[in-house]
Amino acid sequence: MFIERRLTQQINAQRDKFPVLAITGPRQSGKTTLLRRLFEGYEYVTLENPDSRQFAETDPVGFLDRYERHVIFDEVQRVPQLFSYIQGRVDESGLMGQYILSGSQNFHLLKSITQSLAGRVALFKLLPLDFSELLSKQLLADDYTIAAVSGSYPAIFDRGIQPHIFYTNYIQTYVEKDVTELLNVRDTRQFRQFLALCAGRAGQLLNISALANACDIAFNTAKAWLSILESSYLVFLLQPYHQNRNKRLVKTPKLFFYDTGLLCHLLGIKTAEQLETDRLKGSVFENMMIAEYQKRNFHLYEHHEFFFWQDSSGNEIDLLWQEGRTYNAVEIKATKTITNELFKQLDKFEAQGAVLAPIRKILVYGGGDNQRRSRYEVKSWRTCC
Repeated sequence: MFIERRLTQQINAQRDKFPVLAITGPRQSGKTTLLRRLFEGYEYVTLENPDSRQFAETDPVGFLDRYERHVIFDEVQRVPQLFSYIQGRVDESGLMGQYILSGSQNFHLLKSITQSLAGRVALFKLLPLDFSELLSKQLLADDYTIAAVSGSYPAIFDRGIQPHIFYTNYIQTYVEKDVTELLNVRDTRQFRQFLALCAGRAGQLLNISALANACDIAFNTAKAWLSILESSYLVFLLQPYHQNRNKRLVKTPKLFFYDTGLLCHLLGIKTAEQLETDRLKGSVFENMMIAEYQKRNFHLYEHHEFFFWQDSSGNEIDLLWQEGRTYNAVEIKATKTITNELFKQLDKFEAQGAVLAPIRKILVYGGGDNQRRSRYEVKSWRTCC
């Protein structure tokens, strides 16, 4: 089953403006499928292949002579020295869309791009399927508990793989392949424990010291492992919004997972029925919705900077970003019933004057109806983005 990705339009808009286009994202998010469909006339070379990788490493000039133009290099971060040679080729040719680069290790890919291809590359991020893409094929569940446990990796829908089977293999492959290559992790069991501990803290303020102590590792090790999870697109940090003059505001980021199927798997939640009664249901729902806004941001190439807001009294806005002069303030609640109580945090945020600009107050909830009220927008989880 082919699902049209929203990023397609954004890539097409830039393909004749940059000599190099690069797409990154987690493993199994659909990068290769998207690029091979979008650039049908291009040769495809994966540098996961030992022969291709050795050719590129030992003879980069000969390698690029062989694949001179209109080529997709997949997992290109595996041969970082290739980027300098690509720079010379595109500067000399002046061709737009000459090379298409793809990779699943964001840290190495971005480092190489920053060093060699700045100003020559349009960079895109493809995350697992967003709700709009699932809705286009009527694949999005009617109940958010089912959607949260299923997750949104394409293989789950395209090949009908049971989520718990997919995520068991995904974690095993990720830990054994990426983690052992990127870090000198001798005890993969300990890294798996660290990953599970991160899941238990999803949606919470990040305390790296507590994570390190719980996993019995050094603070710097925990920091390095967290960086790897970020660069592999498994987790992301949501930064707090604050004005320097306000000392009462929280200034620690929150930890979230890009995919709630993986999050639920790590939490031991295998069914929607389990999630329905789990004490972390609200946190999983909040994670799912904030990740959905992140997907929209990347897939529509919007470049918004997202925050949360929280003061020392416990008043909080789950998601905040600026669009023009207006600030979008989003309150996220797992309940399927709308009550006046749900709007209190939005009203407190507005009353405190935390931002000196118009505020668009949005409630995203677990029900199915959208409502436009005089002071608020109420959005169903299925169509919020």
